[in-house]
Amino acid sequence: MANVSIPVNTCALLLDIEGTTTPITFVKDILFPYIKEHLEDYLSAHWEEDECKQDVHLLKKQIEEDIKQNRACPVHTVDQTVHTDEEKAIREVVDNVLWQMAADRKSTALKQLQGHMWRTAYTSGKIKGQVYEDVIPAIRRWRERGLKVYIYSSGSVEAQKLLFEYSIEGDVLDLFDGHFDTNIGAKVDSKSYKNIAERIGCGPDEITFLTDVTREAKAAEEAGVNVVVVVRPGNMELTNEERDHYNLITTFNQLELLG
Repeated sequence: MANVSIPVNTCALLLDIEGTTTPITFVKDILFPYIKEHLEDYLSAHWEEDECKQDVHLLKKQIEEDIKQNRACPVHTVDQTVHTDEEKAIREVVDNVLWQMAADRKSTALKQLQGHMWRTAYTSGKIKGQVYEDVIPAIRRWRERGLKVYIYSSGSVEAQKLLFEYSIEGDVLDLFDGHFDTNIGAKVDSKSYKNIAERIGCGPDEITFLTDVTREAKAAEEAGVNVVVVVRPGNMELTNEERDHYNLITTFNQLELLG
């Protein structure tokens, strides 16, 4: 695969995480199973704490919105092992979270709770954030050339920061100028990229977005952002049309800075 040149007027690089800086297997095989395994115990232990109450409140608002929009919701069956109101409430939250995860939803409510749970795992050393070996050296080179580097992921800003603060490369959080999650907008909505451009003070055409998901690439392109699609092991297979349309790289080392 040939090298790809970043436009001369680029002032910022915007990076996706899953499948771009970090293997998809890290999310699918380590982060998500951790949530499923520890969710009920975590809720039981933190149920009366303000942070957990806020997470549950957001999830309930999401459920109300889903019902209003006639979206599918998990069906609650009577569980004879649940005796108290608190146990019943916790079980309903667990059911909803597992249902959202099975549907691969990107709701802010879900991502916020996941981020708070992962914080416990990272800080205790149970999990270390994985990044491809080409990522950190490349980001350092870009920053030496005066480029700003931002993250845009469906995972909460807190979850993003934890991954890079407790990474296998050590704490590399200071390499990033900022982080964006679904609070700025969905990654498949072109308006989100305009919002990001406005927030960081660059024109859309001065930003280069790296992602492995072509739906996100299309939305960014529609906003006027330059796009590079990252092809890594385990990422979704591209169609011939997508391969012809997008600039493709298999490693950050293939990005060339002009000027």
